[in-house]
Amino acid sequence: MKKIIFTILALTFITTSFTSCREESEKEKVIQEMKDEGAEIKVKDDKIKMETEDKKVKITDDEIKIKEED
Repeated sequence: MKKIIFTILALTFITTSFTSCREESEKEKVIQEMKDEGAEIKVKDDKIKMETEDKKVKITDDEIKIKEED
């Protein structure tokens, strides 16, 4: 019984750690991409807003919103 509980706890820990690492890498990837395009960056509390001539990006703790203009 102890073995099953420890296995479940270990799998839960590993799953959450991989999920949290992936989210940070996606945010960092988008930020680096926008910096390379020469975006205007505004940081407010827990929000990051970046804007170029044809793309707008808003990053919060929970999500990344990308709006491309045609």
